[in-house]
Amino acid sequence: MKAASRLLAINNQFYQANAGSFSATRQRLQPGVQRLVDRLRIERPMGRLLDLGCGNGWLGRYLLEHNFKGTYVGLDASQGLLEDARRNSPYTYLQANLADSGWESELPAEPFDAILAFAVMHHLPGVALRLGVLKQIHNHLTIPGGVFYHSEWQFRNSLKLAGRILPWETVGLLADEVDEGDALLDWRAEGTQGIRYVHQFSEEELERLARLAGFQVAETFYSDGREGNLGLYQAWASL
Repeated sequence: MKAASRLLAINNQFYQANAGSFSATRQRLQPGVQRLVDRLRIERPMGRLLDLGCGNGWLGRYLLEHNFKGTYVGLDASQGLLEDARRNSPYTYLQANLADSGWESELPAEPFDAILAFAVMHHLPGVALRLGVLKQIHNHLTIPGGVFYHSEWQFRNSLKLAGRILPWETVGLLADEVDEGDALLDWRAEGTQGIRYVHQFSEEELERLARLAGFQVAETFYSDGREGNLGLYQAWASL
């Protein structure tokens, strides 16, 4: 619990302190995200979409530019990133932290046809927290037919990113206090510097979480980065 709280605090501090410079590095959709979002635009042109960890609202702007006629709601913990999102889009943007109990109370009561969480779940430490969030996602999907699209960073597939892994002692933790797959990454952009906590998931790990949360893994693919393997993407069907 102590380690999980520390990891959450590290990420909260990062996104509050670096919202501007981080937003500047997020000005386009990753190829894997675009692949899934374009599918949604075609298959569910009037659908209800929820984007968890929406950041600066770039996905919402993409939908707007491509004449999406459905409902889109974005949710993020960073006030700075949400300010960017609201400034550039007419969609609804809500502030809530997925790590906080009751975050789902901010959501509309009507279920969503699809819930998205791109590069989000890998910032949630520990199985208990991840499973709690996933069960709430399941609860807010239409059943049957609802789908959960998500991506998880495969940072160890990049020599550059793997070289930015910091020792746990940097933040006063020990290796045996964290889970296998957890890492601290050094981040630098536009003269700013920060540290983020990230977890690298395996397909087997995600399969177990899906089953426990009431989902079935319907699709898995890799995309993004120079080698096309920097992001692990999955579609989960709600059961």
